[in-house]
Amino acid sequence: MSLERTGPAHLSDHQYESLLDAAETYREALVIRLCGEVGLRPTELSRLTVDSIDQVRTDPPRYLLDVPAGDDRPDRPAYLPTRVERELRRYVRSNGLAGTDRVFSVTPRRLQMLVSAVADRAGTRLDDPALSAVSTSDLRRYFARSALVDHDINPRAVKTAGGWQSFEALESYLAEPTGDELVDAFAPVERSPDRGPRAGPDSAPDHERVVQSLLAATDRCALVRLDEEGYVDRWDRSSASTFGYRAGTVVGTHVSTFFPDEAVERGVPERTLSTADAEAVFEDELSLVRSDGSSFEASVTCLSLADVPGGNGGYALLVTDVSAVRERHAETDTDRETLDRRYGVACCHRTLTRSLLSATDHEDVETETCASLVDGDAYAFAWIDRTTLADGRRNWRTASGIEPGSVETLVPDKWHEEPTTLGDMPQVQVVDGVTASGDVPTTDESADGDGEADGRFEGSLARVALSYGDTVYGALTVATSHSAAFDEDERTWLETIGRQVGYAIAAVRRRNLLLSDHVLELEFRCRDDGSFFVECARELDCRFELDSLVPISESTQLYYVTLDGASPAAVFDRAEDDPGIIDCRLIETDESGWRVEFVVEGSSPTLTLTEYGVTALEATIEDGVATITGECAGDTDLRTIVTGLRSAFPDSELVGKRETERTVQTAQEFREGLEDRLTDRQEVSLRAAYFGGYYDWPRESTAEEVADAMGISSPTLHNHLRKGQHELLQTFFDDPDDA
Repeated sequence: MSLERTGPAHLSDHQYESLLDAAETYREALVIRLCGEVGLRPTELSRLTVDSIDQVRTDPPRYLLDVPAGDDRPDRPAYLPTRVERELRRYVRSNGLAGTDRVFSVTPRRLQMLVSAVADRAGTRLDDPALSAVSTSDLRRYFARSALVDHDINPRAVKTAGGWQSFEALESYLAEPTGDELVDAFAPVERSPDRGPRAGPDSAPDHERVVQSLLAATDRCALVRLDEEGYVDRWDRSSASTFGYRAGTVVGTHVSTFFPDEAVERGVPERTLSTADAEAVFEDELSLVRSDGSSFEASVTCLSLADVPGGNGGYALLVTDVSAVRERHAETDTDRETLDRRYGVACCHRTLTRSLLSATDHEDVETETCASLVDGDAYAFAWIDRTTLADGRRNWRTASGIEPGSVETLVPDKWHEEPTTLGDMPQVQVVDGVTASGDVPTTDESADGDGEADGRFEGSLARVALSYGDTVYGALTVATSHSAAFDEDERTWLETIGRQVGYAIAAVRRRNLLLSDHVLELEFRCRDDGSFFVECARELDCRFELDSLVPISESTQLYYVTLDGASPAAVFDRAEDDPGIIDCRLIETDESGWRVEFVVEGSSPTLTLTEYGVTALEATIEDGVATITGECAGDTDLRTIVTGLRSAFPDSELVGKRETERTVQTAQEFREGLEDRLTDRQEVSLRAAYFGGYYDWPRESTAEEVADAMGISSPTLHNHLRKGQHELLQTFFDDPDDA
């Protein structure tokens, strides 16, 4: 019993290309080509040298390989295709080979294993066991069959190039001719007793031979001869390639065989022939069927031969398979639709960016966002909702392209089943196949005079969180009926929109706070253990008082606090186990307690309030309760702030608010207040250092030079400067009343 690998009976061109695709190295691909396109054996490959390459012609260049036979036998020539010669030269150059160097310095067995490994890889990818069993012998068979059958090369040349000893060795690669092939082979020399030699392909006029060659070279075009009744009279290779029928089975059948049943029932075949009789020619694109029952789109031209000289009546049916063209057109249409959509989305983005720059408050940002997204063909509707915990319902704040009260008809049931808070929602959610439960009243101003139009909506929705840092201000939903909507690129764009709108909301809140004459002073209480300071104050029975809060980034803050009631070491031990505390250190100790610095990263009550436009002024944490006092613009929506704080820290509440008028200090008042706090020597020292260039970089004067000019020692100057700078910074950062 043979245990050798058994490959396919005849390796097809597709299988051969699959082997080349499976080659992972340049050497693997070159070995496959030398076996399958030059016909070399593994032993011959192992003896091949650089000098074996022989250029025998120059214009155009042509090459042979002097294949070493070994055992003192003479070398044999093998034809080396130009494309393979280029690959071989490239491999030789990349490996620094020359002269008598062997191209493959491995054993024949190793080369056989290399081909087997590539075949295994290709067979696994295509799930083709026969392909996995391909060997070097199968590649030589592929070489012989391609040369003899596909390219009709002289068998004597193939025998010499492949190194076969006799023509009998080549017989296995040649299949027995079929009946059609015998007819085609002898038809040119057939003679008629009445008319002499019958015209065959070689005796036909040049243009007829060209037509016959074109038809024989393609499987997408067929020329069928029909008799006067519409029955197949002649059948050639082109027709067999297109429809799949053999001449013996189709000649004598009616043309309706090539039409689908529904077309036959409608009388399409008869109408095709009658139109050709009436108008001499019929042209249209029709759906036809092959012998295996598969359908294809074809361009059909039916010509009546009744009045054509020598036509002998009947019809000529020219069928061209246009399925591939239709598919390319469909792909082009899809690509065009995708590009048009992306252009529309880009226009929306540009319009939205411009509108956000002019928005004046939170509501304005939401309104401009929805209006900008609907202003074009990208989206039919857009709306923004916020979630409140007071009543457990979503309140639709603003919408465009649709009446706010009609939004519920489009919202999927799965969104209703989700938690009411938006903090944990994915950045982008897409739902396809959405159908409105009834007519959707829209605000399409082009519909009729009063701007109202009723209709049904079928399409897709995408919901994106409007976020800034860890704060989610709401959810934006856009709707479209485009089939190519919400691909990966568009989802990424929507994520950008969500962050952009969230940033705009945060920016207008902070700007309004800075420019507002009237502010709201708010007091919050937080008992949530999600805050490190609340949990620590409860467990250690200590007290924290916030001295200052310094934002380092969107998610990191520096806390400067006064600690009382517990040792810093105990607090630091708990901070090591909290992922939100990055670092902490002791700054100083006095009779009131310890001043400690914390680097806090991630969510915290003060950070959440800051993201919602509240400036934290004071904060004390004791008995497991954080009391935070802050201020915000007078027109701020308090419900949004409270909802946002509770989303991150549920055990929180607003316990007080009052409207105050912001006092404005002029530059002159600031300067006069600072002068009252500086001593004469401190002010003189600061002036001398400033105007002497001590604070420039690089410094124009050193401390020693400034001190010499003032007639004092350098330590004395540093003492005055340090105290003066402290007063200056304290006046800027602290409340003057607390100084």
